Amino acid sequence: MRLRRLSSTVLGAALIAALIPGSATAAAPQAWSVAGPGAAVTARLALDDTGHLSFGVDLRGSPVLAPAPIGITTTDADLSAGLSFVSRADRTVRERYTKTTGKQLRRDVTLTESTFSFTGTRGAHLDVVVRVSAEGAAYRYVLPSGGTVTGETSSFTLPVAAPAWVLPYNSNYENARVQTTAGAAATGDYGFPLLAQVGADYVLLSESDVDGRYDGARLSHVAGESAYRIRLDDAQITATGRLATPWRTAAVGDLATVTGSMLTDDLAPPSKLTDTSWVRPGMVAWSWLSEHSSPSDPARQRQYIDFAARNGWPYVLIDEGWNAEWVPSVVRYARARGVDVLLWFHWTSLDTVQERDRMLPLLKSWGVAGVKVDFMDSDSQARFRWYDDILAATAAQHLMINFHGATIPRGLQRTWPHVMTLEAIRGAEQFRTRAAQNTIFPFTRNVVGGMDYTPVTWAVTDRDTTDAHEVALALVYESGWQHLADRPETYEAHPEALRTLSQLPTVWDESKLLSGAPGQETVFARRHDDRWYVGGISAVAAKTYSTELDFLGNGRFLAETLRDGDDGLVRESRIVRRTDTLSVPERANGGFVTVLCAYTGSATCDRPVRRVPATTLTVDPASADVRPGGTVTVAATFTLPAGGPITGVTLAPAPPAGWTVSGATVRDSSMRGGDSLRGSWRLTAPADLATGFTDLPVAAEFTFTGDPGSPDTPGKRPVHVEQAVRVLVPPANPAGTAAVSDLPFLTESNGYGPVERDQSNGEADSGDGRPLTLRGTAYAKGLGMHSPGEVTIWLGGACTAFSALVGIDDEVTQSGSADFQVLGDGRALAASGVRRSADPAATLAADVTGVQILTLRATDGGDGKNFDHADWADAKVSCAG
Repeated sequence: MRLRRLSSTVLGAALIAALIPGSATAAAPQAWSVAGPGAAVTARLALDDTGHLSFGVDLRGSPVLAPAPIGITTTDADLSAGLSFVSRADRTVRERYTKTTGKQLRRDVTLTESTFSFTGTRGAHLDVVVRVSAEGAAYRYVLPSGGTVTGETSSFTLPVAAPAWVLPYNSNYENARVQTTAGAAATGDYGFPLLAQVGADYVLLSESDVDGRYDGARLSHVAGESAYRIRLDDAQITATGRLATPWRTAAVGDLATVTGSMLTDDLAPPSKLTDTSWVRPGMVAWSWLSEHSSPSDPARQRQYIDFAARNGWPYVLIDEGWNAEWVPSVVRYARARGVDVLLWFHWTSLDTVQERDRMLPLLKSWGVAGVKVDFMDSDSQARFRWYDDILAATAAQHLMINFHGATIPRGLQRTWPHVMTLEAIRGAEQFRTRAAQNTIFPFTRNVVGGMDYTPVTWAVTDRDTTDAHEVALALVYESGWQHLADRPETYEAHPEALRTLSQLPTVWDESKLLSGAPGQETVFARRHDDRWYVGGISAVAAKTYSTELDFLGNGRFLAETLRDGDDGLVRESRIVRRTDTLSVPERANGGFVTVLCAYTGSATCDRPVRRVPATTLTVDPASADVRPGGTVTVAATFTLPAGGPITGVTLAPAPPAGWTVSGATVRDSSMRGGDSLRGSWRLTAPADLATGFTDLPVAAEFTFTGDPGSPDTPGKRPVHVEQAVRVLVPPANPAGTAAVSDLPFLTESNGYGPVERDQSNGEADSGDGRPLTLRGTAYAKGLGMHSPGEVTIWLGGACTAFSALVGIDDEVTQSGSADFQVLGDGRALAASGVRRSADPAATLAADVTGVQILTLRATDGGDGKNFDHADWADAKVSCAG
């Protein structure tokens, strides 16, 4: 730690001026330095004779960030000028922590910290806290009394000729990155992180520790200038009590240092979770990119689940289009095969306390392992407060989370270890892949945290990358959940690619950049447990890539390489030592993956793929009607048809909260092929049981001999096999002529937003629709759906007729279409045929005599669901009484 000491006369004058309110006495210029461990990185803070602060960073005695103005303004004070120095306090900060995701799971770093205290006009107080590590420097402001922030004068200065890789800002960070110079970048806003080359060194600008107390910033630049100024998302930021702003960060050094930097994590708050045993990274099969309609097809999702199970992938993500009616059964199907299900949500479906309190426990009861939340598209303080809320709520339910349409990570994955990845990248779903862009991402966006690029897809035909380049993305790009984005059939048509993907971990004990430059190529060596993985992607002409293997330990290693060959992907093997060189032929825009494992005489590094033994579980009865306080007796039989043994078998009901169970858990220490385990229990419903459908699950759990685990989580973990009795708690029968919109829904699903009562579909939240309007006539009663939509309603055999006027609501701006269908106890009773926006309202009537459950369904008309605002105007039933 080095301090340029002031004379006692100068320091005394500065202190006296600070203590006299309204004093116009200007202090002499002052400057301080804060050196990081090893003294390679030094932060420099200065106060000029007008009370303006500046901040810069030196590397090995030379500036990489020239001094640039800093400061903050509030509604009460301008703390960017007229400042007077009061005091300095120094300390050493040691950060030791373990993460669940990332390029380095265990971290032990030392930072030097100095807090500089200043006073401004009318005695306003400001602290500037500076931290420096061996790989960068950062600063933040502290307002001891809080206040309302109106802006920052914070900035960074880069040489105008410095090569720079910048991201024109938008709120989801999905624009293409631009290679330019710091000065030549066009006038406008730029997103973090920003990479620039200063001489032989590099600097990566970003921020850390952003949550609902502040907002997300960006950089504002004027063409031709050297300054990049901090611009906040909000015009005002409110704080109650002490406010510590986010850190403004600069990772500095050579490319290996910058890409290996964990400065944003080091500066983030410690983990808020004490137990992370339920957090599991891994490969994910994801269907939306390669076939957009598949998330609405439970049969197709089962095929993805079977594929994941065959290849040891622990997850399947069901994206937009899933239906609550079939998801629980698909989740049970998946878990019995050792696969967990993740579900997609639009963020507005989880933006209120009530929605989260209702939906998240329900997901947990279904057995869902995590959620993908999409379309936040904002860096505002309000949105970061929502991030705070949903992170706490998902953690409480042990649900992992992936943020799409999101901001960049700013240390979030350290503070909330159940965050598996974030998008904030121009990924494969843009359907245009360029090798030059791909080789920029590892040096920019991916440095600061998990990046959900959704790689390895042949479905993207507009690409200039080779097959090996595509496979290598799953290793070169770090993401706790790696969503592999093509069809099962496509991967199976590329068996060497599939074989490699099924062996790759998604988290790393350590990572090293071996070579590369943004826009040209990237080669990483990553270690997981006792083996190394080397992956490279290229945006240059064909060549032979060579690297020393001095990062290996002693002994012999089998090096197994996947690369592009003359007729597709090829695999090559050789035995190497740490003194050897790895050489791999690369095609133009190509890539490769090399796995290095201790050589034991085996011809491959492949480990066994986890495949769960097939079992069956039946429950009796399959369905039942129960009244509040009533009982139902459930019997279950769990069978291992063949193979085994399986061990530690348990069989027991797992009913919803409030139900009581009479009967003990059935156990067996070991089962072999042909063995069965049986049990019977009496379940009693709570007295306040709500009407509608309820599942009463019975679950078997077991482990199995020789379970290899997955690449990320080796070893045994229980397999969960579940079936459920479908219980109906019927409401009172309708009486007289009843409007359908006044009756309770047993079940509901909709294309966008909820099914609305007495208004059209607003596509987002309950109550956001307009009057139901068909060909200029408004209707006071009815249902507003968006195809594919469906409700079920209890009639109890008490009604004789249903009728409605159906059609596409006038509010849509382009032609929609829907087929309106009426079903009674699962039988088709009536249908409108496809109705389009130009068609007049059609009368739809059905005889519902004896029907217990009425289903009203609107399909998409066969041309997709856009603009399908399907109105059931004046829908009613005629009943006894």
